[in-house]
Parts: sequence; C-alpha cells; structure tokens
Amino acid sequence: MPELPEVETVRSGLAGILSGRTIVAGRVLHPRPVRRHLGGPSDFESVLVGRTFAEPRRRGKFLWLPFTDGDAVVAHLGMSGQFRSNLPDASLEPNTRVLWDLDDGRQVRFVDQRMFGGVWLSPGGAELPTEVAHIALDPFDPAFDPVAVAHRIVARHAGIKRLILDQRIVSGIGNIYADESLWRARLHYDTPGSDLTVRKVAGLLRHATEVMASSLRQGGTSFDRLYVDVNGSSGYHERSLEVYGREGLPCSRCARAIAREAFANRSSYLCTTCQRRTTRLGRS
Repeated sequence: MPELPEVETVRSGLAGILSGRTIVAGRVLHPRPVRRHLGGPSDFESVLVGRTFAEPRRRGKFLWLPFTDGDAVVAHLGMSGQFRSNLPDASLEPNTRVLWDLDDGRQVRFVDQRMFGGVWLSPGGAELPTEVAHIALDPFDPAFDPVAVAHRIVARHAGIKRLILDQRIVSGIGNIYADESLWRARLHYDTPGSDLTVRKVAGLLRHATEVMASSLRQGGTSFDRLYVDVNGSSGYHERSLEVYGREGLPCSRCARAIAREAFANRSSYLCTTCQRRTTRLGRS
C-alpha cells in the first residue's frame, strides 16, 4: 500500500495538473471505486462538472482534491490506485475506472486494478474532510511535534512498530518505512513503547522523517507497476532499502543476514544482531 512518500509524489504531480483547472465532463467506467459517494455513479459524474480545483492536499497517506467552492474529492489509493494524466484521445490504461476532462484539454484518470481504493465527494471537505479528521499529523506537517508524540508512545505498552503504524498517533508511516526506521534506530519492532525513553522515540521519529524524505527525493518505493506517478514513472527508492525485502542478504552494518518475521498478517524485516529487543535499562 502506498505510504507517505508515494502519496506525496502523487499529490505533487496532481498539483501541477489540477490546480486552477475546471472539470468540464466526467465518466465513471466502473461503479466500485465510487461506492462511497452517496449519490451513486451518475450523480458523481454530474455533480463535479463546473467545479474548479484548488491545490491537492495530503495528511499522512490520505489524499484529497479541494475545490474552490469548499468541497473536495477524497481519494483513497488502496493497494493499487493511480492517477494518470493523458490527452483524451490516448488509449485507456487497463483498469481505468473514472475519467475527468479538464478545461485545458487534458484528461485525468483514476486507475485501480484491485479496486480497494476509491474517490468520492466530501461536502465542506476542502480544508479537512471529516473522513480524514481523525488521522494524526505526519512528520512533514509544520505543526508536528515529535516530542509530544514520543510522550504518547512511551505511555503505551504495545510494541513500538504497532505504535508508529497507528495512524491516530502518527500518520504516513507504513510497513516499509517502519522497518527501515527501526533498523536505523537499532530497535526491535516488538519492544514495548513503555520500555523506551522519550529521547529514543523522538530519535526514531527523526529517522522515519529522514528515510521518507530520502524516498520522496527518489519518487517513492516501487516493487511493481501498481505504484507509479501521474506520468506512469516508478520510484526507485527500493535500491536504497537496508532491510525491507532483503531477507537473507547481509546487513550493511554488521554483515549478518537480514531476517523476516511474521507480524500482524504481514512481515517485519530486521537484523537480529543490530536490533535486539532491550528493556528501558538497556538489557537484552
């Protein structure tokens, strides 16, 4: 699933295409991606016509496309959602689900192979849709306070990876960047938050910010063609990963083999030498 760098790459690409542009026509090619729009597919096609986009916005992994009239389209990319920019006469990409024709002659397409994502109108959602209001700030938000977040984390007994994946505590960090950040911080994913110090957790959040910033500079992490930017290009941060997806390969710090362990119906990748679980007092 796309994480903060991938969604920000999509957002910034859409910003150059949608900002100030008006929808002149819309088509829904499959009803499932607009299932959360209360009026149904036909209403979604018509209710957006004549509206002008403001600059696309994001919080964590959540993307929305504000209109100048105060409403917004919320866009959930799910596992395979993409936005693509094309001329109207260009061949449709496989799995194209929704089309918008813009007043500059361009066409924006929502493409989603698995259809876990979707788009829908959020009345009054331009500033912050109600569907996103419960999501915590992400490390790139100017108002993000890593020390305050660290205090929340050390007050909890859950494992540290579960805590930084909780989008109500800190948003934008998913499985890939959690594993990469924990490796940088030399933390075992199952270490309870309450066994860590505020300083250690704030350092972990700093590592998360750094690794996501590095990924953003490289266009995100693409393991397959299900994540591409609005021009259809893949990110190349996969080449910079230290642990995620590297089971059996040597750790770049200690040369021991990277391990993969089951975690919440997914996997955690770690170096079991560099990332031993320790108590607050530092004992293994």
